[in-house]
Amino acid sequence: MSRVRAARVAPAPTAVRPQRRRGFLRTYLTPKQAIPGRARATLAVGSFVVVVGVWWLLAILVQNPLFVPSPYQVVVTWWDMMVNLAFYNDVAWSSFRIIAGFLLAALVAVPLGLLMGSFEVVRSFFNPPINAIRYMPASAFIPLLILLQGLGEDEKITIIWIGVFFQLVLMVMDIAHRVPDEMLNVAYTLGASRWAVFSKVFLPATFPEVVDALRITMGWAWTYLIVAEIVSADRGLGYLILNSMRGLFTDRIFVGLITIGGLGLLFDMTFKWLHRRLLPWSPKA
Repeated sequence: MSRVRAARVAPAPTAVRPQRRRGFLRTYLTPKQAIPGRARATLAVGSFVVVVGVWWLLAILVQNPLFVPSPYQVVVTWWDMMVNLAFYNDVAWSSFRIIAGFLLAALVAVPLGLLMGSFEVVRSFFNPPINAIRYMPASAFIPLLILLQGLGEDEKITIIWIGVFFQLVLMVMDIAHRVPDEMLNVAYTLGASRWAVFSKVFLPATFPEVVDALRITMGWAWTYLIVAEIVSADRGLGYLILNSMRGLFTDRIFVGLITIGGLGLLFDMTFKWLHRRLLPWSPKA
């Protein structure tokens, strides 16, 4: 009888399922909750697998490489361009222009944005003209820059500078302006000097978001670069895409687009790595 009662009282195996379901929801579907690293990697790889699968399916349905070349054809074309057309030269020139224009913009925009966010007198002087100019499309400056600088590298780097600087400086200004006053007042109360508060409290509080702003504006820089190369270049990824369109080489257009996306992802991962290495106090680190 005791064995029969124990069998009746024993919990059913299905009772574990609701607990597992609640554990899954708590781990993966809680807002702003971190998920395991293995799950992040699996989802990241899976997203690319889905994109390639949909692309391959479209190529099969369309059955016309002039409109949708298959992933295999694009890989073959990429290898042929690397070996026979020196495609790496176009990649190198575009990367050089991006890095040069972006660094020149960041070297001016970050200090100026910090000053504008910290001092009302600086913000009142610079904010109106910068706000007005940032609404002017960078591509609209191309004809003027061609007249002033010609078709050389200076014109393309200046386009990137214009496209990045005016947006980045206002983003950095807002970041600096959002630093809590209480944080600074506590440092002053503890006897810290103005320089100590600026260097030990204010700058560390702004750097994490400044690095994120740099990472975001790097994507904008690629947009302005391709516009500049399409209009006035004899080499680079934008020039390659335009020439491929004229010759109806759709597979080469795909190669150019995927290369830009791959380089952008590489730059994005570099900024995230620098964020973790250089800013260990940041919540994102």
